[in-house]
Amino acid sequence: MEYNPALMTLIPSYFNLFDYFLGDERLSIIGSRTAIEFRGGRITYNELRREVDYWTEQLAGCGVREGDRVAILLYDSPEFISTFLATVSIGAIAVPINTFLSPDEVGFILGDCEARAAIVEDDLEWKANAGSRDECSVIVIDTYSCQYLEPKDEVAPRPPLCGSTRTSPAFILYTSGSTGTPKGVLHVHGAVPVTVANYSENVLKLAGGDRVYSASRLFFAYGLGNSLSFPMAAGATVLLDPERATPDRIASIFEEQMPTVFFGVPALYNALIELKRGGASIDTSSLRLCVSAGEALPARIVEDWGREFGLPILDGIGSTEMLHIFISNREGEVVAGSSGRLVEGYEARLIDERGENVPAGEPGNLWVKGASATSGYWNRRDLTASTIREGWVRTGDLYTRDGAGYFYHTGRSDDCFKVKGLWVSPVEVESALLAHPSVAEAAVVGATDEKGLATTRAFVVIRQDMGSEGLVEDLVSFLRSRLPQHKVPSQIEFLDELPRTATGKVQRYKLRAEARTKPRGGTDD
Repeated sequence: MEYNPALMTLIPSYFNLFDYFLGDERLSIIGSRTAIEFRGGRITYNELRREVDYWTEQLAGCGVREGDRVAILLYDSPEFISTFLATVSIGAIAVPINTFLSPDEVGFILGDCEARAAIVEDDLEWKANAGSRDECSVIVIDTYSCQYLEPKDEVAPRPPLCGSTRTSPAFILYTSGSTGTPKGVLHVHGAVPVTVANYSENVLKLAGGDRVYSASRLFFAYGLGNSLSFPMAAGATVLLDPERATPDRIASIFEEQMPTVFFGVPALYNALIELKRGGASIDTSSLRLCVSAGEALPARIVEDWGREFGLPILDGIGSTEMLHIFISNREGEVVAGSSGRLVEGYEARLIDERGENVPAGEPGNLWVKGASATSGYWNRRDLTASTIREGWVRTGDLYTRDGAGYFYHTGRSDDCFKVKGLWVSPVEVESALLAHPSVAEAAVVGATDEKGLATTRAFVVIRQDMGSEGLVEDLVSFLRSRLPQHKVPSQIEFLDELPRTATGKVQRYKLRAEARTKPRGGTDD
């Protein structure tokens, strides 16, 4: 593997992500390799360095200085990577923005981070203009039609690098907001090599010959690691695609670009299984690794994927606050339905409401500790204080851990609810529903009936080739044979699709709102 050992050790001296990926010494080893494939073209690491130098000059010309925030509202493209690395190289703070957000949400982020400059996709300029400040310089580019390596004016000698260290702020990632308002999560330069060493090198064993494709976009923590940090640190090739990652699109990338490592989310793995069962041809012969994160991967999907494609899926859990995955399955050690074991370099605790460690097999709130943890939430000292305590980060997830060290997701701490005075874990009920042959997807929330009594409500997406006639009664009977009575949904509703964030997480708060506005007196369709 072509990792840079000199930059993997913690030293209290100069450190910058630009040098980590594209410094002179680094390029003497990997400069001629293909760094990026994009729209049929190839870009070497040497060419990428030249583009970063170009954008460094552009930002400096806009008055961007050390500590300023630079928003990046771009599709997955070479320009995203170039502008990100150019920003951090001069000590400014990169702020990637989700391209799927509304103008109001984009405006909120631009205002919250007080962006000094914004680099914006041509067809997304209207979103930025709706919320940009007078002090914010907006640079508009068109990553769809421009030639990445087209001749440019002579690039001036790059400005002296800033005096950054591993603890200097590098970027802010705004959460996808599965529960509502986005929060800015600040990360330092030194967090990235920690995720590289702990996960990419030790778990994925990513190497220079790998070809990496991620369905998760670069503006997410998961996607940033998948498509920038990990392949760049390994001297590998990243396959960037600005199009939305639909099952058909992913299948065409598998066939045409032959990735060796694929990063997805549970909903996409399920959709690819359904696509193949519908008669589509999906070529996965080039893949050596499939990775899933974003939310818990049901055991049934792991098993179905193995049957259909002959490949395991390495499920894991990460968070924006920890920057990437800290609990994961490993090759040859996959346990379906489990998030895996602790990744080396991280610590984890499962604690009860009193702050005491829970015994093996009992659910507890997951807290995690590691050197990739956020230094805090931007402009949210209150949230920082409640989430980070003595280096431990509260994830908000409920887990159990077995005697072999495998972790099992039982829900979010704010998702569990009581029925008849007894706790109900949505994940447990959803897993039972997914075991039924007619169910493609399921989500469970707490609700109330017409009398105001607490009840369980299930939202179900049926498999394409299945009908709904008589299915409610069949599902109830099926669940009664597998769950205690208080966990069996008294209300079941069929949907065409579940509401999800751009990362594929189920937006339970929308389902809870749906349950509040349309209370039901009993199970129906």
